[in-house]
Amino acid sequence: MMQLIDPFGRAVTYLRVSVTDRCDFRCVYCMSENMTFLPKAEILSLEELERVAGAFVRLGVRKLRLTGGEPLVRRNIMSLFRGLSRLLESGDLDELTLTTNGSQLDRFAPELADLGVKRVNVSLDTLDPDKFAAITRWGKIDKVMAGLAAAKAAGLGVKINTVALKGVNDGEFDDLVAWAGAEGFDLTFIEVMPLGEIGEGARLDQYMPLSMVRARIQERWTLEEIDYRTGGPARYVRVKETGGRIGFITPMTHNFCEGCNRVRLTCTGTLYMCLGQEDAADLRTPVRASESDAALEAAIHEAIARKPKGHDFIIDRNHNLPAVGRHMSVTGG
Repeated sequence: MMQLIDPFGRAVTYLRVSVTDRCDFRCVYCMSENMTFLPKAEILSLEELERVAGAFVRLGVRKLRLTGGEPLVRRNIMSLFRGLSRLLESGDLDELTLTTNGSQLDRFAPELADLGVKRVNVSLDTLDPDKFAAITRWGKIDKVMAGLAAAKAAGLGVKINTVALKGVNDGEFDDLVAWAGAEGFDLTFIEVMPLGEIGEGARLDQYMPLSMVRARIQERWTLEEIDYRTGGPARYVRVKETGGRIGFITPMTHNFCEGCNRVRLTCTGTLYMCLGQEDAADLRTPVRASESDAALEAAIHEAIARKPKGHDFIIDRNHNLPAVGRHMSVTGG
C-alpha cells in the first residue's frame, strides 16, 4: 500500500468529509442568513462519498470525521455511516466520528453508537437560550440539550466545541467549564477563523485570542498540563476541580500546521489540502469518469503532493475581509 505522505514528510491519516453544505442553523460566524446552497447535480451521492472515503482508507487514512453543514440533516445519511462502519469492523479504519450541532442527535445517537461511532463533537457556544437563538439565528437550545442527553445515554463520548466570541459569550466561560465538567463532556475553545463573508457582526469585532480566554478561566479554575491528543489540533489541559478536559484550538495566534495529518473533502468532491489555503483538487471528475478507482487514487496522490506546509490566517484589518473567501460550512470546520 502506498501511504499518503506529503512533501514535508507528514503522513495523511485523517480525512474530514463534508457530506452537505446545508444546515438547520445559520450561526453568525459560519454562514450568512440567506445562504445559496449547491445544486444537487454538483453534490456527490452518498455512494460516491463512500467510494472516495474508501479510497482514502485504502491509501492509509485511519480516521474519518463526517461534517457539514450539519451532517445529520442530509437525507438517508445513516446509510453512509452503515457503509463506513464496515471499515471499522474489518479493522481498516480506527475511528469514525462526526461533528454536529446536536439538533438531530436525539434521533440518531443510538444507531450511531451501534455502528461503532465512539464519540461526537457538538458545536455549542452558549448555555443561554436567548443568546443561543441569536448566535444560531434558527436554533433551539432545548433540542440540542435533548441530543446531548441522548448521546450520553447511548454511551457516546461528547466533546463540546465553543467558538470564543468577544462581547457574546465571553462572560460564560466559567459556566461552560462547570457545566461540561459536571456532564462529563470535554470542552474545546476555538478562535474565530477568517473564512467567508458573513454579513453583520464583523469578524474583527468577534475575535478573541485564546490566551485571553485561558487567562480568564485560570482566575477561577486550576489548569493542569496533560499529555492528551485526539489526533486533531487541540492542546488539552485538565481542570483540577472538575477532572474535565479543556482543549484550545488556536489557528490565529498559534497555528498547528507542523503536525498536520488531515485533509478535507467537500460534498462536491473538492479536496482541500489545507483549511487556510485556496488550493484544492477535484475528485468528483475521476469518480464519475470511471467505475475503476485508479484515476481517483492517482488524483488523491497528486493532491497530497501539493499539500502546503501551513496556513497564514490573518484578518484584513483595513478592509475587514476574510483571509479565505469560502464559508466555514463548505469544509465543515
